[in-house]
Amino acid sequence: MNRPDRSTWGDFGVDDRLGRLNLVGPEQVRKGVAEVREGRVFPLSLPLDRPGGTALSKHRLPPVVRPTIRSGRVNFNCEMAVAHPGATDIVGDDLVVLHTQYSTQWDAFGHIGAHFDADGDGTPEIVYYNGWRADREVRGPSSPALAGLASLADVEGAENGAASTSDAGPVGIDAMAAHGVQGRAVLVDLEAHLGPGRTVVTGERWLDALDALKVTVEPGDLLLIHTGFARAYMGGGEPGEATGAMLDGADPGLQAWIRDSGVAAIAADNHAVEAFPPPGHEAGQPVLPLHELCLFRLGIHLGELWWLSDLAEHLRENGRSRLLLTAPPLRLPGATGSPLTPIATT
Repeated sequence: MNRPDRSTWGDFGVDDRLGRLNLVGPEQVRKGVAEVREGRVFPLSLPLDRPGGTALSKHRLPPVVRPTIRSGRVNFNCEMAVAHPGATDIVGDDLVVLHTQYSTQWDAFGHIGAHFDADGDGTPEIVYYNGWRADREVRGPSSPALAGLASLADVEGAENGAASTSDAGPVGIDAMAAHGVQGRAVLVDLEAHLGPGRTVVTGERWLDALDALKVTVEPGDLLLIHTGFARAYMGGGEPGEATGAMLDGADPGLQAWIRDSGVAAIAADNHAVEAFPPPGHEAGQPVLPLHELCLFRLGIHLGELWWLSDLAEHLRENGRSRLLLTAPPLRLPGATGSPLTPIATT
């Protein structure tokens, strides 16, 4: 099988589904635990109904919460006696329609693929990290009638788990969940270095920030990037406003640093981690070049819309940048992303 230039395909085995997460094992967990000094806990997620509306993405909607049905009754403030005569319990039970990448999230490798000639026959095909193939291992419906919110009118097969119409297979988020995500994390506080205004960060600016903030990132570390974006809209700003720093995903210097650093995963408090679209984008180029580099070529999971401001302030006040991070996604087979509630411990 061909592999993209300077990719990690095959480095962790021909059937690998974890990418750089393979670097996060017992040693990285011990390194993370060694950073726990005060035992303070910082939840790093937004409420799952934020950012609110569709300003950031027209095809991702806030969660829909509905009660279930019990014995023909609305199963909310429901008397259990409707199903068990004489019972005194009052019960509530619900279901959720959830866009997995609406709020605080991890991207799975199945989130981004590319046209690449993995066969070496001169014809590019759609493939994902480590060469997993579209329409073979990574399957979705061909008809819009089987996709989107309106398709939920037809949930035939829901009782036995057969109502799903897409399956990311080996590049789904469940591989990440099964491995677990816990280890040493390093926070780079770009807001503290660059201020709250919109700044596109090239490789040169990134290295300047690491030097000025006295931050060292080592192979296997989980990288957190604080820009202040999430705090801006949680404080009443418009989610679509371009505030805070964002990485220039097309910059060769920044790409080289990510490739050489050995970081296991990257998460930020902004939308997409990178500038979207990148500066100077032209036809024939990816509109999400950092996503292509990380998810497709290197096997680095990306996290978006994390709540990092409280943690960043605490670390800044104490002259620290490292912590223990616990951040598993939902173990949802076939999904291309997942909401989560990451926990930082300092």
